[in-house]
Amino acid sequence: MPALMVGFDLDMTLVDSRPGIAAAYRALTARTGVYVDADAAVSRLGPPLRTEIARWFPPERVEETVTAYRELYPAYAITPTLPMPGAAAAIGAVHARGGRVMVVTSKIGRLAKLHLDHLGLAVDELAGDLFAEEKATALREHGATLYVGDHVADMVAAEAAGIPGVGVATGPCSPAELSAAGAHLVLGDLTGFPAALDRIIGLAWEQ
Repeated sequence: MPALMVGFDLDMTLVDSRPGIAAAYRALTARTGVYVDADAAVSRLGPPLRTEIARWFPPERVEETVTAYRELYPAYAITPTLPMPGAAAAIGAVHARGGRVMVVTSKIGRLAKLHLDHLGLAVDELAGDLFAEEKATALREHGATLYVGDHVADMVAAEAAGIPGVGVATGPCSPAELSAAGAHLVLGDLTGFPAALDRIIGLAWEQ
């Protein structure tokens, strides 16, 4: 069998970053004077940061605002972020089977790494600033066996990479939406991942 490499999304898959991201958006409002509804913003995590920023700022201010937000992020978003239920055990289950773990996220890599390091999540590879089909490039490059995520765009990424997508219904997308987007399996959360991993691997070998 090929070597096992499991890809995971970050926000709302491995980590609950809503409290930290909300704090960062409130700090952004304080800095810029432009109101951002932080609670609404964190209810739709998944797409790139620019997508959310463009809801609140005119086009000519998006890039400078993205830069400002990323400057604020380490001070406001890292400490409040928590691991999702079962995240550490899911990573451990892959390693226990001799596999490797990669995170592929729309968040830029240096900020994603701050989360992983702070929470002690042992990831072997990290690819950031990628969304939907863009993630497939990193998944293929590292020989991913399957990809786990909470967003329909993650299932699109898995399909584009030619590997099974495993949905976790812990983010903005429902189990039905994840299934409709092509998920081969949908879990309520990552606590069910270790027990299902061998079955999930079986799906991958069928591809």
